Amino acid sequence: MMTTRRALLTTLGGLTVLGGAAGMYGFWIEPAYRLAIAEYRLDPPNWPAGRPITLAALADLHASEPQMPLERVAEIVAATNALNPDLVVLLGDYRGAGGFGTRGIPVEETAAVLRGLRAPHGVHAILGNHDWWDDPQVQRLRRGVPRTARVLADAGISVLHNAAVKTGFGGRGFWVAGSGSLWAFRETDDGRFLGANDLARTLGAVQDQDPVILLCHEPDIFPTVPANRVALTLCGHTHGGQVRLAGFSPYVPSRYGNRYAYGHVVEEAKHLVVSGGLGTSILPVRVGVPPEITLVRLGYG
Repeated sequence: MMTTRRALLTTLGGLTVLGGAAGMYGFWIEPAYRLAIAEYRLDPPNWPAGRPITLAALADLHASEPQMPLERVAEIVAATNALNPDLVVLLGDYRGAGGFGTRGIPVEETAAVLRGLRAPHGVHAILGNHDWWDDPQVQRLRRGVPRTARVLADAGISVLHNAAVKTGFGGRGFWVAGSGSLWAFRETDDGRFLGANDLARTLGAVQDQDPVILLCHEPDIFPTVPANRVALTLCGHTHGGQVRLAGFSPYVPSRYGNRYAYGHVVEEAKHLVVSGGLGTSILPVRVGVPPEITLVRLGYG
């Protein structure tokens, strides 16, 4: 069951009481200045031997001023390119919502910076819940695809919405599949979110037996991922809880709580990596889970 936002606010209140230094760190230094590389070396059973690749995942930029200005996005792009990944994936939520002293940056400006990403097997993106929520027409009609998809595509970035694309290394390919957001439409009268995801359609686009990397913004998709088909599932959305102490996050936007809050998870021989992300939401704070580029080395075992 999802831990309430009240728990997050209570924790932040406690940190503030500890003193100005703690508040300065959580509200400014960690979210605005730190940039970590979270690296995973995985050898999942559905990834063929002899096909090592390195992929970089960028999640939850929430581009906004002052913590995630375009200069910071450019720094992240340069740091990602310096890692020389074979593949770059973008896991959604590109614009900050604003509020609490922040100003959201138009996604057109962020996409113009993201187009500088480079990888031999391409830059592939999915949409996050905030990308859906930022499109009033799509929210009202409960259909269509948010304008963020068009903006990213115009910047030369492959956008996968319940779709898959094949890339590879000389005759030995792999698929990058992207599912729609599970939280695409805001809360209904009974407090639920409606999703735009269609996992059957997404995997139905895979036309052969080559390995599959699945992207979905929310990690709550993981229990429904077929164990015999997907080598790795990559997600964002949680921000690692934004406040994470001793491996525990008081607030995680997931029905599973801390089960899929952050990091590498293995269940029933299935592999999931949840990125801690880069920006912030609800409150502009991070403690114990610095902004990160998530680097995954597959098949190096």
